[in-house]
Amino acid sequence: MSSSTDKLSEGSVDAVSVTRSFRRPVDSRATSRAVRGWWDSEADDYQAEHGAFLRDAGFIWCPEGLDEAQARLLGEVAGRRVLEIGCGAGQCGRWLAGQGARVVGLDLSFRQLQHSRRIDANLIDDLMGDLMGDGRSALPVVQADAEVLPFAAGSFDLACSAFGALPFVADAGAVLAEIRRVLRPGGRFVFSVSHPIRWAFPDDPGPRGLTVGTTTYFDRMPYVETDEDGTPVYVEHHNTLGDWVGHITGAGLVLDRLIEPEWPDGHDRIWGGWSPLRGRHLPGTAIFCCRFPG
Repeated sequence: MSSSTDKLSEGSVDAVSVTRSFRRPVDSRATSRAVRGWWDSEADDYQAEHGAFLRDAGFIWCPEGLDEAQARLLGEVAGRRVLEIGCGAGQCGRWLAGQGARVVGLDLSFRQLQHSRRIDANLIDDLMGDLMGDGRSALPVVQADAEVLPFAAGSFDLACSAFGALPFVADAGAVLAEIRRVLRPGGRFVFSVSHPIRWAFPDDPGPRGLTVGTTTYFDRMPYVETDEDGTPVYVEHHNTLGDWVGHITGAGLVLDRLIEPEWPDGHDRIWGGWSPLRGRHLPGTAIFCCRFPG
């Protein structure tokens, strides 16, 4: 099966032109617009670079390579209604569907969802054909903003997000409240994000990335890249560990477990600022396991 983007060539998006980067306040609307444009322009390169590692139907939680097939952080998924937030090309959702879950994927980027359709088309006579047997896409997907989920209350048994959406929203508390709303009582939400301590270090996989930079851990001003007109084209927001706990409990969820995956022996893949060198000294990922009491 092909992993190329040839089938998508007519829908390709021009690369975003970045002229400046700095820290400044950015509201939800400007953040959403910038993030959608950035991911639409970067989706092709992202899938080309990371697609083999993520697999067409695989659930990788983080650059450290923690795999849900072994970790089982979501527990039993067969027969459960699952929402994946920030699904990208649907790799995690496709794996969940293969385990018997009823999955819906949501992403802000239309281009990422086009890649999901590409993978479905490549797999339709293989894994997906076995699951569905009728030629339909095995992974329903929705383009929407995570701050306003287009689903009725209590629609899902489980929700998950592997580095999707939450680092790129201005109001993480609003997203968590929305997720709690669409979960049924007793439902669970598990999500992974960059470990907050990384905010205080340069995003560099080499020795420089082990030296404390000019930004402090407590500086919550978002990182912003702009075009020549000063319009934000990339925005990433920061929450401390305490902020995340506050957002979780403020949304009416309970935090059952916090996981900081260690860098495994023999794993030599560099992903942006993640690397074996840094992974031996600093946590790169935080995974929060939450539930909606009931």
